[in-house]
Amino acid sequence: MRCFSGAFFSLMIAGLASSLPRTLTGGLERLGVPPGIAHHVGTLPPVSSLFAAVLGVNPLQHLLAASRVLPTLPAASQRTITGRQFFPELISGPFHHGLVVVFIVAAGLSVLAAVASLLRGGRYAGPAAAGPAKPAAPAGRVSRPRQRSGKDHAPRARTAASRTPTRDHRPARSRQSRR
Repeated sequence: MRCFSGAFFSLMIAGLASSLPRTLTGGLERLGVPPGIAHHVGTLPPVSSLFAAVLGVNPLQHLLAASRVLPTLPAASQRTITGRQFFPELISGPFHHGLVVVFIVAAGLSVLAAVASLLRGGRYAGPAAAGPAKPAAPAGRVSRPRQRSGKDHAPRARTAASRTPTRDHRPARSRQSRR
């Protein structure tokens, strides 16, 4: 199960990586961020943006403050970039694209599983459908019903082959000849 979760998470990141850089760069440039800084922020790994979105953190405020660009922007742009709506709205398109990729792959795998199930054939009935069967005896032994009650039955003769093995692993004949 972990394998599939990792695969779907990787597909989500791949979907984000295909459209997030363009979206982030364009959104920041519209608010007056210099193109070089906007491109740098836009090309950061999409994993950080995904985790920031899950945690409810706006990474743009920290990234632009570290590059000392945020104080140089107009006050309206600063409020927009550091606000609670800009970053979620900016990544909603790429996030949707990533989800579409994941769901298309999941649907494709489901169809593949359904085709494999159809090609498998009819239902397997197994030996239980034919009626109750006795369990097979181990190879080389004859199965006999056990005699449980009554002292009127003679005890079964024990042969060398039916004895339990001793600690020494010599063949049965050498043990028998000793006695």
